[in-house]
Amino acid sequence: MAVKFPITVTTTTQTRLHDVDFSNIPFGKVISDHMFIVDYDGTQWVNPRIEPFQRFDISPANLALHYGQSIFEGMKASKRNGEPVLFRPELHARRLNVSAERMCMPQLPEELFMQGLQMLVDLDRDWIPEKEDHSLYIRPLMFATDEYFGVHASEKYRFLIFTGPVGPYYPKPVKLWVEEVFTRAAQGGVGEAKCAGNYGASLLPAMRAKKAGYDQVMWMDATEKKYVQEVGTMNLFFVIDGKVVTPATTGTILRGVTRDAFVALLKDWGYVVEDRLLSIAEIADAYWRGALQECFGAGTAAVVSHVSDITWRDRKLELPPVDAQHRPIGTRLKTYINRLRMGLEEDKHGWLHSCDNSGVWELVQGGEEVGIPA
Repeated sequence: MAVKFPITVTTTTQTRLHDVDFSNIPFGKVISDHMFIVDYDGTQWVNPRIEPFQRFDISPANLALHYGQSIFEGMKASKRNGEPVLFRPELHARRLNVSAERMCMPQLPEELFMQGLQMLVDLDRDWIPEKEDHSLYIRPLMFATDEYFGVHASEKYRFLIFTGPVGPYYPKPVKLWVEEVFTRAAQGGVGEAKCAGNYGASLLPAMRAKKAGYDQVMWMDATEKKYVQEVGTMNLFFVIDGKVVTPATTGTILRGVTRDAFVALLKDWGYVVEDRLLSIAEIADAYWRGALQECFGAGTAAVVSHVSDITWRDRKLELPPVDAQHRPIGTRLKTYINRLRMGLEEDKHGWLHSCDNSGVWELVQGGEEVGIPA
């Protein structure tokens, strides 16, 4: 990768790597040594840099704290034949800008996103676990930085990327509650944007479900409470009569990168895939007919999260055991993605991007600020 932007790099003087027990990594609680940062000054992006991970000094009047101008992405790095690789990072860069447009935030040049990301992951490559189902989780984030409390879009913003090693997100199959009171997103809203408010609004229903003995909620549409949307923070797939059905992304469902990969793989493998509206009544009917064969969530964090049972009102739909015999499609998808990242499958789709920048960029202490148009 040729250097396109003059990114200043300041390395940590004291790594925390040796304090990590890589055999026992709690999801989301361990953070790597460095982060990539670039600021938007109201006209252009300035001062791209990599520096040690540290706290920010933020004013109580920061607009993101009051009006929710905050968006993010979630992605992973793994090691393939000993070298860091990213899974379809360009789609995450593109989706970040879709979220930015919806939240009245500036576009970030995709080339800058990619260069900062690849340099950061290369620098912290030793933080990437090499155990199956483990990876380096990557959190790109953009938020408003203006300091006043009038309801108005900010003029200035900060974009950053930090990382942390993680283990499995859901170590066992999940129990779902069909949510018919609360709504995740409505037509014309921000359901398709990966913004902080979507996740804040989901916390109460998820907490209520967990108190009732479930792991997550299955969201219904906002209008009729009839059509399946997502599960927690993942897209959903159902196998009915041998066909794979996934709820259509009609503006209220996040366009998942993993979801897109699964659809492509399933079609390659000869499965019939239906991307359409799917009602909870149809799912229940398929269950009672003995035609509901699999249900699983798809997302960056879990890759595949098998569903053990679905409770809809007073009905409990119990699915088959999780093994290759009873869940062949979900199991095959997860196995394939894990093997692809580890270098055990050929990358036929060109989904993996190397982070090996050795000999291309130098570590620089200090540097001249350069403006980058949005």
